[in-house]
Amino acid sequence: MEKNQKNLLYLFELPYDPISLPRSGGKIHFDLENDASRPPVVTTRLGSGIPVETTLVPDRGDILSQKLGTATSVPLGSPFSFFIKTHRQAAKELCDFFMETKNAEDLLQVAARVHGHVNETLFVYALSFVMLRKKELQNSRLPSIIEVFPGKFILQEQLMKAQLEVNRADPNETTPIVVEHGPEFSGTHLKPEHRLAYWREDYGINAHHWHWHLVYPIDMNANRDRKGELFYYMHQQMIARYDMERLCLGLPRVQKLENWRAPIKDGYFPKLTLNNSGRVWGSRQDDTTMQDFQRNDFNLDFTDVTDLEIWRSRIFDATHQGFMIDRQGERVMLSDDVTSGKRGIDILGDALEADSNISVNFPYCGDLHNMGHVLIAFSHDPDFAHKEDMAVMGDTSTAMRDPVFYRWHKFVDDTFQEYKLMQRPYTEEELNLSGVKIERAGVVRNNEANILHTGWNTRLFEASRGLDFNGRSVMVRLTHLDHEPFNYHLQVSNSGKGIKDVTVRVFLAPKFNARSQEMNFMEQRILWAEMDKFTVSLKPGSNHVVRSSKDSSITNTEELTFRDLENSNIDPASPAATPFNFCGCGWPQHMLLPRGRPEGMAFQLFFMLTDYAQDKVVQEATRRCANGVSFCGIQDAKYPDTRAMGFPFDRRPPVSLLGQSVNTAADYARLDNAYIHDISIKFLAEKLN
Repeated sequence: MEKNQKNLLYLFELPYDPISLPRSGGKIHFDLENDASRPPVVTTRLGSGIPVETTLVPDRGDILSQKLGTATSVPLGSPFSFFIKTHRQAAKELCDFFMETKNAEDLLQVAARVHGHVNETLFVYALSFVMLRKKELQNSRLPSIIEVFPGKFILQEQLMKAQLEVNRADPNETTPIVVEHGPEFSGTHLKPEHRLAYWREDYGINAHHWHWHLVYPIDMNANRDRKGELFYYMHQQMIARYDMERLCLGLPRVQKLENWRAPIKDGYFPKLTLNNSGRVWGSRQDDTTMQDFQRNDFNLDFTDVTDLEIWRSRIFDATHQGFMIDRQGERVMLSDDVTSGKRGIDILGDALEADSNISVNFPYCGDLHNMGHVLIAFSHDPDFAHKEDMAVMGDTSTAMRDPVFYRWHKFVDDTFQEYKLMQRPYTEEELNLSGVKIERAGVVRNNEANILHTGWNTRLFEASRGLDFNGRSVMVRLTHLDHEPFNYHLQVSNSGKGIKDVTVRVFLAPKFNARSQEMNFMEQRILWAEMDKFTVSLKPGSNHVVRSSKDSSITNTEELTFRDLENSNIDPASPAATPFNFCGCGWPQHMLLPRGRPEGMAFQLFFMLTDYAQDKVVQEATRRCANGVSFCGIQDAKYPDTRAMGFPFDRRPPVSLLGQSVNTAADYARLDNAYIHDISIKFLAEKLN
């Protein structure tokens, strides 16, 4: 990594502390000197013996005098929420300001001068946004958001334990302090919802949610290919996986938050602080009711629950009428059967999320998804009477911790499903692929077929990169769900005379519902979680296809820490750089499998082969992210699949297939190019090797 790019890395460190405070364990120092002619120096920090690399940042007196617009409107040390329109505007103006820089050195100088003058989370968001998008920074990598803001992922109790240990330790001691976190997390099992805390509060899925909304932001003029459809699909898949986890624990599937006048049964107490000042995130008591938003501290128009109900009604009307009315009063048809232009699900996603620049009629359809998050996040203090900060539902990096997130997004997903069920079923021709047959398919783990193992594992993060512990290194060992790696095996025959390129689509779903009954097609349809999607070339005759679970198209590699990036001196173009060659978006690999049960739990794998010649998308030469493409697409390119996301389960099934009725997903396996297979997932309740 080039020096200026590496120095940008340290602007993410200690976001709440002055830029003059040394970074990287005291080895890096930003010197905001007025004398730009003074050469860079390497000195030794007094009393520490640690060589300090000093990066001179020439005086740019014009920077802070220039108009940062509303970028300074979000107070320092307060929550920043991308769901709040005024905060999005502040983010856009700061991102635009950073995007005007000429190169990495210029960005470094500008950002270093802005640091400390804008909200800390806003600063990190804007710097991340720009580094992902400026072509001259395409080899840069972002540090883990967990290390940048440990207070958003680790309970304050654990961080205070570390601080107490630092205070009591010998000042000359340099051994890192290690604190443990999990798997009990923020609650006990007295309440059923707390049994899922290990999943909701997992560092990986919360980092994924933050990063997805960074790659696919709203109101930022970032109109990426199929953005609205991907908003629908990624969140639908999260709900499917949450429902699977609930079934693993003997809990019913999540119920949508539909009646916004009724109390929300489950409260949430995050036990997190906004920063090391001790300001806490808002908490929600059990049986709290959503109320009209009437706070005056965000420069937002007051929003009533009635407004949400009106927006919902208008979107439902459009869904069932088959069209929306744009801002010019013209009809915009909603259909997924289009040969050009946007699919209806894409248009609907842009309107529901909602992006005011892309929504077909933002003044009419409103800001339903975002303001739903806001009203829930402030339900404990909707009129600012108690001067309470927002709850975790207001931040993309913390929202998934709260049980109500899944109830809210179950409502959002059901709205999309209303539309999807209006679409005609796929025909036999659209589902079939002649000349190709899956003879057998399954999974193998450690030479054992069709039994997969999950258990606990741990990951170390350096909390002292985000919070200052008096210069002492503090590590947090996070306990998380994990699984033993496995391989997919497919035996496929190609009866054609030439090579046939096919797309392999792999899905997983529980076989039985909460009543231990085998599910029919419609009950199981939105539980199918995409596991992988990849392309293979089939030679004529028999083919044995093997695919590692580590190569899943929905996941990324592990979060890259500051130390990972500091120690990376690899040519980005070399094969050795593959683990670093990604944009950071994607479902965490350690959460690829649901938990299962100690005695084993019945799941089904569904495989389907489709014609790659019809699936492929012609792309221009582009920077490619290595992982997570099913959930995150490709940076600066089109989504790499022409089919509807979730195909073939995104629509209701045809009445009959090959002359027989369709009642279960297994009936799709009558087709030669489809295969369904029973497996078992065992939770070992122990640490995996």
